[in-house]
Amino acid sequence: MTLALVRKLLRDVRWAMLIIALLLFGFECLWVKVTHRAVTQLSPFFTTLAERAGVAAKVIEDQIFSGPGKIVQTLAGGENMRFERAADMLSIGYVHPLVVLILCLWAVGRAALALTGELDRGTLELLLAQPIPRGRVVLAHVLVDLVALPMIATALWLGTWVGCRLIGPFEVNLEEAQKVMAGLPFQVKVDPQLLVVDPSAFARLIVPITALMTAVSGVTLAISAGGRFRGRVLGTAVVLFLVMFLINTIGQLWDVLTPLRPYTVFYYYQPQKIALANNWMVMSPLGEVPGPAVLFTVGLIGYLVAWWRFRTRDIPAPL
Repeated sequence: MTLALVRKLLRDVRWAMLIIALLLFGFECLWVKVTHRAVTQLSPFFTTLAERAGVAAKVIEDQIFSGPGKIVQTLAGGENMRFERAADMLSIGYVHPLVVLILCLWAVGRAALALTGELDRGTLELLLAQPIPRGRVVLAHVLVDLVALPMIATALWLGTWVGCRLIGPFEVNLEEAQKVMAGLPFQVKVDPQLLVVDPSAFARLIVPITALMTAVSGVTLAISAGGRFRGRVLGTAVVLFLVMFLINTIGQLWDVLTPLRPYTVFYYYQPQKIALANNWMVMSPLGEVPGPAVLFTVGLIGYLVAWWRFRTRDIPAPL
């Protein structure tokens, strides 16, 4: 009976899941093209200026992105980003606010409507009239997440992989670069190492992307298990994660909020470190911990709370 319910739930979300996957796939393909255009223009600029000035390219970047530009640098991944490096630019596509928004909207939307939605529509009583315990209803939704979330994360990576295959090697046309920098009285130079991209390294990001959606979905499902109206549950979850996102983002710029960042789920979502340096560790109040492991733990706790709450609550009659 549980597997039949899982199949039914998967049929219900298949079109929405396909649309979300295609949106993320298309965005990452487009981001590869954006990266190609940006890097082939920025890389010669930073490399040439740094060599002429006798300083590291990072020093020039810090000067350019100081002041108001600090906000752009923060949204792009922080001070460790090098905008003239192709791999660094590609990794921005996984922390782009639009991507994070789509991932969270899917997780919040599906989990918020999973239990409260059925109750609000008046169909939950019909479901519970079948020979299936309440706990298995929650388990069915968890199994749907186990199928859907990795598929969405894989679509995101496939966008990068396909985009890199369509664009081909990242190469700089020195003649065009010289024209762009026509006002500079010296010869343009390029460091080929900055243009090297390995799309397979981004396959590791399937894990942190799935972990982020698991945490968001688990917390939202816990709220949904005790809710009565889907609009109220959806609004509560959206406000909760929006506040977390703002705390994590503004906390990188404002020291007052910095201590609060480790208490948000977005702090532990650091895919750029995993893709670029294979570094899975994040500094938390308890020391260094694997970021994805924290997110999976938060999601698991949310699922367990939802399972317990849904089994013990009273189901009101439909209005």
